[in-house]
Amino acid sequence: MFIKQSNIRVSIILIIFKGTDKKKTSYKITKKKKNNHRRKLKINNFRKFQNLKVEFTKGLNLLVGENDAGKTAIVDAIKYVLNTQSFDYIRPSYEDFFNSESDELHRKNDFYIECIFEDLKSHEASSFLEWLGFYDDGKSFLKIWLSAKRKDRKIFYEIRSGADDEGSQLSAEARDYLRVTYLKALRDAESELSPKKGSRLSQILDSHEIFEDKENHELKEIMRITNESIEKYFSTGNNGEDLMNSLNSYLKDFSLASNKLESKFLMSGSSLKSILEKLGLKIFNSSENNSQGLGSQNLLYIAAELLLLKKTGYAGLKLGLIEEIEAHLHPQTQIKLIEAIQSIGETNDIQFIMTTHSPNLTSKIKLENLIVIKNGNAYPMGSEYTKLEKGDYYFLERFLDSTKANLFFANGIILVEGDAENILLPIIAKKIGKNLSDYGVSIVNVGSVAFLRYSKIFLRKAEPHFIVPVAVITDVDVKPFQSKELFSLNIEKISNFSKSNELLILAQKIVKKKTKYYIERNLKFEEVEKKRTNTITKKIIKYDEEKVKSSIAPYWTLEYTIALSCLSKLFYQAIYICKKTYSRDYVYTESQKNTYIEEANIKYDSWESIGKTREDIAFIIYNNTMIKESNPLSKAVVAQVFGQILNETDLSTYNIETDDKLKYLVDAINYVTSN
Repeated sequence: MFIKQSNIRVSIILIIFKGTDKKKTSYKITKKKKNNHRRKLKINNFRKFQNLKVEFTKGLNLLVGENDAGKTAIVDAIKYVLNTQSFDYIRPSYEDFFNSESDELHRKNDFYIECIFEDLKSHEASSFLEWLGFYDDGKSFLKIWLSAKRKDRKIFYEIRSGADDEGSQLSAEARDYLRVTYLKALRDAESELSPKKGSRLSQILDSHEIFEDKENHELKEIMRITNESIEKYFSTGNNGEDLMNSLNSYLKDFSLASNKLESKFLMSGSSLKSILEKLGLKIFNSSENNSQGLGSQNLLYIAAELLLLKKTGYAGLKLGLIEEIEAHLHPQTQIKLIEAIQSIGETNDIQFIMTTHSPNLTSKIKLENLIVIKNGNAYPMGSEYTKLEKGDYYFLERFLDSTKANLFFANGIILVEGDAENILLPIIAKKIGKNLSDYGVSIVNVGSVAFLRYSKIFLRKAEPHFIVPVAVITDVDVKPFQSKELFSLNIEKISNFSKSNELLILAQKIVKKKTKYYIERNLKFEEVEKKRTNTITKKIIKYDEEKVKSSIAPYWTLEYTIALSCLSKLFYQAIYICKKTYSRDYVYTESQKNTYIEEANIKYDSWESIGKTREDIAFIIYNNTMIKESNPLSKAVVAQVFGQILNETDLSTYNIETDDKLKYLVDAINYVTSN
């Protein structure tokens, strides 16, 4: 029997394997200093990866990333070293050699893939004694590597194992124990589960413990009786006998006198293998007894592979490689499947390495089980790699939904705190010639000011660091000089103040908030400016790290800043339309819209004609219509209407890119589109 699961460190992947009780006669002991990083992935000059190292966790590992990020390359590298249970034809090709440029002059002449199995128990290691090494603490490890070279168009490769760099070839028996279960991306579940010679279903069944007795299995007796019944049908005076006689008469004419040929109809040969190859597996709706489509057939295929991985006394590697796990499945089934696989892996000591393009799936597994493949590197999301804290993981597990999970696939990310930014940023970006979709940029609405929890996803404790630009767009949240400030009121200290004390002189009233008392006073303009600049500085210090950069609304909020900007008049048009249509759920006709815009322009021009400053107008627009009113306008709806106006307006004369009020938005857009 092969050994029970172990944690594997793969120079290309963490793996788990079982060993046999059969002992080798000799082995080499090579002591090495214990590596602090177990289950390490290591690839050199293979496809997209010049140098790649990554660690995998027990249970589920989900590789995520955009198309051509290298997810399949990692899976294939594992297959190259370990091979598959389905005996796929696997050998290096010319395209496997790393090429840094478009021309062939830069293609490498060799590549290397290494797998290290660690933490082997004594009875587990017995199958690989002659290839084992030992750390200083006495724990064993098994290192297996594939090295390939090319000369002209010829490719030479070998797979070796050993504690030193020379190693030796693994035996056929040992190699067989290392085979992995593999489901390719474009899998034909119906074909794999249909009766045919060498079918994947027959391979799975043949390896199952209930079919270990090949000679005396009861299926052979069942098939013998079936064949007798069939033979009887074709030999008992009915139409079947006539057909059989006609067929054999032809054979008689074709046969030599020394070799008389005769045929019989059979369901299967007598061996158990041939019987299993005649079996097919179909899936039905249990309530309707109807056959199912591609998605359900894929579920059946995965279930069949799990039969092998979960069987008692499994003599092989408990590792499942599944590409594009979401193939042919609708979102609800994807979620159900990923949750089940995560549970199965944890409870049955099965490791899964899977790839996906689905934000839906990405959002439904534990963040620690994600590995982001990006720019030739792999970024495990476990706590030992990121700067996320324990509370951050709990928070993200609850609130990192499928919409927000787009950030794992993006080439640039903008984190915003509300719907208005989410609506307006893509429109403004288009207007300045930076269509975010063209650059693969995702806007993630965190719905709060929990920016740090999301931005820390991209902060690493050690290299390699993420090179994906992340912009945090937030408000300064310091009101203009018309605002007030509350100071905590200490009665004992207040009693000691002189009557000339500035605080008492400026104090207008005492405000009670719950059980505490505060003194409220108006802030001077200079004080507001100082508070505003200090707040901006604090937020930059708080958020800016590595590739995460903050872009802060310089004046109060996004809406107030826009009201101060060159877009002020257009913004008031949106405010006016929304105010006029508030009672009708913001519904209006095109004709009404044009009328409201004319009225808004007249009102705005009147403010300017009586000498109101841009600050005064901005305060009226924002504070008096979106905050102070008993029924303030919806910021999201205002943003939608404003976005429509922006789309319909030629902004070439508005100088958005040079407006100091909008600079923080323009800077954020330019930053995330800079890659």
